[in-house]
Amino acid sequence: MSWESEYQSKLTEAEKAVDFIKSGERVVIGHACGEPSHVVEAMIAKAEQYENVEIVHMVAMGKAGYAQPGMEKHFRHNALFVGGTTRKAVQEGRGDYTPCFFYRIPDLFTNGSLPVDVAMIQASRPDGNGNMSLGISVDYTLPAARAAKKVIVQVNKEMPGTGGDSCINAADANIVAIVEHDAPIIELAPPKISDVEKAIGANCASLINDGDTLQLGIGAIPDAVLLFLKEKKDLGIHSEMFSDGVVELVESGVITNKKKTTHVGKFVANFLMGTKRLYDFVNNNPDVEMYPVDYVNNPVVVMKEDNIVSINSCVQIDLMGQAASESIGYTQISGVGGQVDFIRGASMAKNGRSILAFPSTAAKGTVSKIVPLLDEGAAVTTSRNDIDYAVTEYGVAKLAGKTLKDRARALIEIAHPDFRDGLKSVYEQRFHCKYE
Repeated sequence: MSWESEYQSKLTEAEKAVDFIKSGERVVIGHACGEPSHVVEAMIAKAEQYENVEIVHMVAMGKAGYAQPGMEKHFRHNALFVGGTTRKAVQEGRGDYTPCFFYRIPDLFTNGSLPVDVAMIQASRPDGNGNMSLGISVDYTLPAARAAKKVIVQVNKEMPGTGGDSCINAADANIVAIVEHDAPIIELAPPKISDVEKAIGANCASLINDGDTLQLGIGAIPDAVLLFLKEKKDLGIHSEMFSDGVVELVESGVITNKKKTTHVGKFVANFLMGTKRLYDFVNNNPDVEMYPVDYVNNPVVVMKEDNIVSINSCVQIDLMGQAASESIGYTQISGVGGQVDFIRGASMAKNGRSILAFPSTAAKGTVSKIVPLLDEGAAVTTSRNDIDYAVTEYGVAKLAGKTLKDRARALIEIAHPDFRDGLKSVYEQRFHCKYE
């Protein structure tokens, strides 16, 4: 049977497609802005026909109706990264959180830890060979589709086509339903960047040289870093994701990917979050390559990229250099994501550097993010053995290779002035010496 015949035979409405989901099954939903919202909403509309369906997801950019109060009998959310619409469910015990390095998530689907019954994904219209690109969300979504017993595909003409390894084929045997539904791809508006974040961005940019390759996280700080790179030359991108700020630097000639060690001339990522400007930029762009996360984020792959600089953030860092990036005390607020993947990869790369960048305070300046000890219950995301640079609006602290005493001093020097005296007092008690 041709792929065209296969495609037509699987074509159905969303309301019928979700009947392939059975009670007690595990459903993995496509990630972030690539979420197949139309079929997800169809599943939620039929909640009464399900019992104990496990929903596995990282960042949910849709409404996440399966995680709302009253859905406990029908769905239980298992978060691999806690997002805004699922955080309350996890905190209130109606959902769960599973810790895992981002690059290891596909392995969970194949090693017996989280076998996939159903993958619900979104893809582009098929090309002449029946290949449908997962576009902006390849990450764990493509591995989940390849591992699933059943795949439900929302086909959307608005989904950009991307190169690399981003496609499934309409003739794949495990695709049980194809739902054509065209709608704008979920967008993430650029964040507002404060003066504090601009200062952090400038400090981070001081560690970036011409020809470096960047891994950028998400949010105001990575975007602020990009503001201060306009005088750099021939930067590259090998990152778990990138957003709109990168497009401007491409158009101005700053990002060329010419000096990369691997995938020379190419952007490499596993997912994208941004606006239509970004999605139009990557659509059928031969210079953009999207791959699953177990390739892009694998530290063994990252380490092959000379001069790679990873930039991430954290919630707290203690005077030993332990960083909590995913929880506030016992409260899980996000997940490890790709932070450690890239920090470890950069540490093994030739001239690699990793940066943890964060404002010196939280809660409108009333709480220091540099603390004597992490809050009770806080998960250590990046260990003191892994950390390289810490950056705040007050400067840069090089921690790798320093004694506990010297790294504590370096961190105190970039803490907010309002909290330095208290930290100095802790320093003197801990190290039995005068802070000078």
